[in-house]
Amino acid sequence: MSVLESLKGKSFLKLMDFSAEEILGLINLAAEYKEKKKKGILHDTLRGKNVALIFEKTSTRTRCAFEVAAHDLGMNATYLDPKSSQIGKKESIADTARVLGRMFDGIEYRGFGQDIVEELARYAGVPVWNGLTNEFHPTQMLADMLTIREHLGGLKGKKLVYMGDARYNEGNSLMVVCAKLGLDFVACAPKKYFPDPKLVAQCKEFAKANGSSITLTEDAMEGTKDADIIYTDVWVSMGEPDEIWEERIKDLTPYKVTVKLMKNAKKNAIFMHCLPAFHDLKTEIGREMGERFNFSELEVEDEVFESSQSVVFDEAENRMHTIKAVMAATLGA
Repeated sequence: MSVLESLKGKSFLKLMDFSAEEILGLINLAAEYKEKKKKGILHDTLRGKNVALIFEKTSTRTRCAFEVAAHDLGMNATYLDPKSSQIGKKESIADTARVLGRMFDGIEYRGFGQDIVEELARYAGVPVWNGLTNEFHPTQMLADMLTIREHLGGLKGKKLVYMGDARYNEGNSLMVVCAKLGLDFVACAPKKYFPDPKLVAQCKEFAKANGSSITLTEDAMEGTKDADIIYTDVWVSMGEPDEIWEERIKDLTPYKVTVKLMKNAKKNAIFMHCLPAFHDLKTEIGREMGERFNFSELEVEDEVFESSQSVVFDEAENRMHTIKAVMAATLGA
């Protein structure tokens, strides 16, 4: 049985559950699908199947990536927005899973606690895919790794530096995937924004086995020295109170990705961001918060975001190809 054949019927909840060979197998499959897409070669091998897309948190990239990927594979997709589902309100997670599992061949969930998507998978009887939880964002990691490989020619031995709040899904997931695939991972932030010590300890074991390292540092210049990849994410989620904005801006401004930091990295280093980004004031929220807190850009300078080193839109596109690979492998295309 091949690596990908072994994934049939399996849920995709967090990368801790997968071997390096399985993760690389999904990345390779995504590259194959990307090539077929570019050449106009049909690959609708899952005709007749149906998938449910549960979004308790709205999204542009994740929703579009799942919908287009499903359609390319020949499947029908039903989108359930925060107002279209009774999950966890009038109906328990377990009951929702058992109902949807009898109607759909696969279920995507994007929302809050990791425990929710884990419970969905426990009761659904069909593959469940994590589109994002507070703790992990595994589909984003596949897209990131495919993008790095495309631009830098490989993964093992590369140094990835995550700037900013590393306690949640992006910081956690990048640390896991780097440890699994042999990239050196650096979290660069104030100590109170470091990842959970238990997860760090686990990842250090993975990294040791794969010849890489995990580093936590408060020194932005030391952390980014000779980096191959500098990665960041938004500092504040929409809807969080003003005091959180004030605290994060104060704490994390020294960790903004600047032209100076990019020059401190390797000459061919790339900049990554899972988007959306506060790199200017061209959005409604950006203008409002910029006026309120006196900023024109937050986690990344516009000059970096718009530079030739920025691969953020390749990264966004690759969400579709890697999500397609996850659905195809777990549904047995």
